[in-house]
This record gives sequence, C-alpha cells and structure tokens, in this order.
Amino acid sequence: MILEAHEITKNFGGVRALNKCSLGIKKNKITALIGPNGSGKTTLFDVISRLIKPNSGFIKFKQERIDKFRPNKVAKMGISRTFQDPRLFKNLTIKDHFMMALSTNDESMFAKEKDVEWKIKEIMNLIGLTKPLHTLGSDLSYGQRKLLDLGVALAKPHDLLMLDEPVAGVNPKLRKQIKKIIQNLNKKGETVFLIEHDMNFVMDLVDHIFVLDAGEVIASGKPKQIQNNKKVLDAYLGE
Repeated sequence: MILEAHEITKNFGGVRALNKCSLGIKKNKITALIGPNGSGKTTLFDVISRLIKPNSGFIKFKQERIDKFRPNKVAKMGISRTFQDPRLFKNLTIKDHFMMALSTNDESMFAKEKDVEWKIKEIMNLIGLTKPLHTLGSDLSYGQRKLLDLGVALAKPHDLLMLDEPVAGVNPKLRKQIKKIIQNLNKKGETVFLIEHDMNFVMDLVDHIFVLDAGEVIASGKPKQIQNNKKVLDAYLGE
C-alpha cells in the first residue's frame, strides 16, 4: 500500500465527520472514494493532506507516518491534490501557476527557460488546455480552471495524485475528456485516488472503490461488487 489510513476519527463540534475510518490505496491503481454528500470524503482528503488534524487515528504514506507533519512537508513527500472548487489565483497567469508548481522540483531539472516551457507545454497537451500561457486565472471558464488545477497538481513532484471531484460541475464533453486524462495518467504509472459521488463515472474507470456513509467505510471492493452491494444501494443510492 502506498497510502494507509488507520481508524481516522474527526469531529467538528458535536458532528462526527469521520468515525474510525480505515482504508488502503495500492500503488499504480485508480481508487475511488464515493458516498452521499456529507459522508466525510473531503474531510478524509483534508486529513491526509494535513489541512486538518484528526481527533484520533493515523496516516502512513510510503510506510512512514505523516499525521504529525505540516501540509508542505506532506506535499514534498509526494502527495499532490486538487480541490472540488479550483484554488487558483485570479491575477496570475497560467504560466505563473505552473512556475510555482515546478519551483518545488530539483532546480537542475529546469535550469533553462526552454526546459520549463517544454514541461508546461507537455502538461497542457496532456490535459487538453489550449489557452495561451499569459491568460489570467480570472479569464478562464470553470471547466478550464478545473483543467489548470489538475495540471498544477501534475506539475508538482508526486507519487500519489488525489483528485477531489474532478468532474463536478463540468459539461458532459469535458467530463469525458477528464476521464480519458485520468485513464492515460494511470497507463503512465500514476497512482490516482479520487473522490466522486457519481457511480456511473467511476464504474469503468477505477480498480477499487471505497464507500463512505456517515464517516464510516461501509463497503469496499471492485466496481461490480460495489454496484450490487445492498448497503451501498440503501445508504448511497437511497434505495
């Protein structure tokens, strides 16, 4: 396992967002975390990223406990993520965003300006973002901002890519595009852990699914197993 969460519990006041939540992510696989709204999916991502601290439990990444580290150290260890609502700077250009992400790399890898631009173009081709590099974040559509957020996550050195609802709020065409991007990333050896509430999107995309309900893992297995799981139908689909 490249990532392990062990009995993570997180309370917000009197609300228990995660309740002894445990799961493991295999390397070079696509794993989905699904569940109804408010089930604790993003909270778990935030705990893994160290944006919030759990009340109990611990996280291991590449066999090392990371639950006491600061968010920047966790990122440097190789965890890169996106957010459901892209966190971009309105007054910075596409190139500026990529430069910030690439600055965490070994400087010798990008010693020349042309090497930096080549890397940026490579990522933009991969995600299908065709806007000029001088375009400001404020001039991008919502879908384009989602693509740039993904591209920035890819630009950061990482061993695990965590995507928080990568297709939330996008049109069907872009939805298919992002799905293809994730598939191509996995073919290149990427380990992807994504949050998604739409089972139809993940069914033929992922290798394994964890289902959260009220902060607990209620089911785990291959897509077909999850699709026919009564607990999932009752809790997640509301049947």
